[in-house]
Amino acid sequence: MHDTTALLVELGAVILGLGLLGRFAGRIGLSPIPLYLLAGLAFGHGGLIPLKASEEFTMVGAEIGVILLLLLLGLEYSASELVTSLKTQYPSGAVDFALNATPGAVAALILGWGPVGAVALAGVTWISSSGVIAKVMTDLGRLGNRETPVVLGVLVMEDLAMAVYLPLLTAMLAGVGLAGGSLALVIALGAVGLVLYLALRHGRLISRAVSSDNPEMLLLVVLGLTVLVAGVAQQLQVSAAVGAFLVGIALSGEVAEGARKLLTPLRDLFAAVFFVFFGLSTNPADIPPVLLPAALLAVVTALTKIATGWYAARRAGIGSRGRWRAGGTLVARGEFSIVIAGLAVATEPRIGPIATAYVLILVILGPLTARWTQPVVARIEARRGRGRGGEGAGTAPAEPVAKPIAEFVAEPVAEFVAKPVAEPAPERLLPQHDDLTPEPAGETRE
Repeated sequence: MHDTTALLVELGAVILGLGLLGRFAGRIGLSPIPLYLLAGLAFGHGGLIPLKASEEFTMVGAEIGVILLLLLLGLEYSASELVTSLKTQYPSGAVDFALNATPGAVAALILGWGPVGAVALAGVTWISSSGVIAKVMTDLGRLGNRETPVVLGVLVMEDLAMAVYLPLLTAMLAGVGLAGGSLALVIALGAVGLVLYLALRHGRLISRAVSSDNPEMLLLVVLGLTVLVAGVAQQLQVSAAVGAFLVGIALSGEVAEGARKLLTPLRDLFAAVFFVFFGLSTNPADIPPVLLPAALLAVVTALTKIATGWYAARRAGIGSRGRWRAGGTLVARGEFSIVIAGLAVATEPRIGPIATAYVLILVILGPLTARWTQPVVARIEARRGRGRGGEGAGTAPAEPVAKPIAEFVAEPVAEFVAKPVAEPAPERLLPQHDDLTPEPAGETRE
């Protein structure tokens, strides 16, 4: 009885605190994610007041939070839109891998961790946090922006790539031979292929089977189906997030709309729990010794992610503002990076603290770059334009100062990748915000 009382007290205090932090963040115009993480850090292992009674519940709630974030994100798009995004954005996925996995691998080799450590840290720096980014886009009201399908295309390719990466990493860490690693890879790819086939070919049948006029029945069936598919995907070494996202895209029409309305409050609750749990599981004492190398790696890979998003949006014919918004949105790392570090820590214990510090930096920085990258670049360009304008009459308009930087970083890598003609964004994803102005004169649509 005492344990139950402690659980209720801690859980109630956590939820109330999250509500107050969320209100404060809304008043200052900031995403609540960094505040949730800092709160978890303050009350986790080694924090001010460790929360022990509610730890197990919080861990399960965090898993549900990630699943619901990706389910609601999948409900925004149809299977055909996913296929279109993958067809047009696969070169961006190659650029994403080259620009963001390389710094982690190089850093691990410099630190003397060997090939296995290099592969593990490359994954930590490569994969963006689908959960954090989904929450940020929702908080900033960007689900209807033209650059959102580009961001989703990059995230989906990263999540699907985990079906290949995680089995291979697990085999390397366990010292399994080629046969064992190949078997794990075949199982993972088969699971992904099956889920994709069902989503693309039988999505209407699934929607019809799930549909119900009773909101309670619809909620139970959709939530149960999502958790079941996510669990099976996790068991088969495929990301639970991928399974939840594909369930979302498999549902369409009135079913998707009804499920979205019913599940949105649950998503907000459990997503907040996810970010708190991430902070709770981190010991603040482990961070200072590795803070400098983690910060340097975070700065480098934040810039490479911005370049990745800028390049991907440029290929899709998105205007300058949308390009920078896409780049800033992709900066955050989170759940996948922690999973990868957790797998590798037994073989290379030093990866744990640096990965934790690295993810904490970028999971706090990510919502800020998502909000401020485009305005900061616009201000720099405006100041540079005014400076050149004062040099004399007839001076040519200033070239954007940040644009060549992204081109310098991303486009040499893209030379090795085919560049198909970008297809126009679906009509329902056309700009819905006043700040999305038409493409400036002189911009080319590639």
